[in-house]
Amino acid sequence: MNALFSPTTLRDAATAAPNALASSEVPLLDVSGVTVQYKTRAHLVTACHRVDFQLYKGERYVLLGPSGCGKSSLLKAVGGFLPPVEGSIRLNGQPVTRPGPDRMMVFQEFDQLPPWKTVKQNVMFPLLASGKATRRQAEERALAAIATVNLSGFADAHPHTLSGGMKQRVAIARALAMEPDILLMDEPFAALDALTRRKMQDELLQLWDTLGFTMLFVTHSIEEALVVGTRILVLSPHPGRVKAEINCHAFDRASAGSPDFQAVAQRIHALLFADAVEQPVAGGAS
Repeated sequence: MNALFSPTTLRDAATAAPNALASSEVPLLDVSGVTVQYKTRAHLVTACHRVDFQLYKGERYVLLGPSGCGKSSLLKAVGGFLPPVEGSIRLNGQPVTRPGPDRMMVFQEFDQLPPWKTVKQNVMFPLLASGKATRRQAEERALAAIATVNLSGFADAHPHTLSGGMKQRVAIARALAMEPDILLMDEPFAALDALTRRKMQDELLQLWDTLGFTMLFVTHSIEEALVVGTRILVLSPHPGRVKAEINCHAFDRASAGSPDFQAVAQRIHALLFADAVEQPVAGGAS
C-alpha cells in the first residue's frame, strides 16, 4: 500500500510535517497563523483560525472542508481581498496586502464574465486593465489562451451563448493569460452537472500537464480534492482549523476506484465528520 497517509503526510495544527517533495525549496506562498474575520450586522464572524500551510511552485494545493469552514474566505485572503486579523501571508517572500495580477481568481459563479464582452474581449480585459500588455499583445495572448482551452471557434461569441462548462473555460483562459504566480480557484466546478464537472476536472489536469502552473483550489468534495490535488489541507468545521495535510500526488482519475484511493477518502471523511461538535470562536463562514 502506498504511504499516502503515514505520519509524514499527516499533521495537526500544532505539528506541521515538511513537504517531502519540496522540503529544500523556498515556498512560493507562505500562510502562517492566519485568522480571518469579517463583520455582519449581527456579529463578528471568524472564518478560519490560525491556519498554516506552504505552497510550492508547480503544486496543485487543495483547501478541503465542509461548508462554513472558511476555506473561501482563506482563499480571498490569499487573493488580497480580505486582510487577516492575525498571522501573515507572503508571496515570493513579500507580504500580501492587496489584490494583484500575480494572483488570478476563478469563481464558482457563471456571471463572472461581463456579458457585453465577447470571449476574446473577456480574456483580454485584465491584460489591458493591468497594463501588462498592449492591445495587440493582449489579443495575441488572449487567442492563445482561448485555443489552450479549446474554444477558438467561440472567440467572438458572447457569454450568454455558452454553456456553463464553456464559461468556466473562458474564466480559466482569462486567468491563465495573465500568467499569474498562483491560480486561485474557488469551487469552480461546483455549479456544473456531474458529467461536465468530471470533464472540467480532466481538462484542468491536462492544462496543468501542459503549462505547469501553480494552483490553490477550494472544494468540499473529497473525491475532487484527491483527483485534482497534489496535496490537500483538511480544515475542520467552522471556524476552519488545520486538521491534516495529505500528500495525494499519486492519485489521478484512473486510480479513483482503487483500494488506496478509497482508504484515503474514508480517512478524510473521518477527519471531517468524526468530531461530535467543533467549538466556534465566533460564528462561521464559507
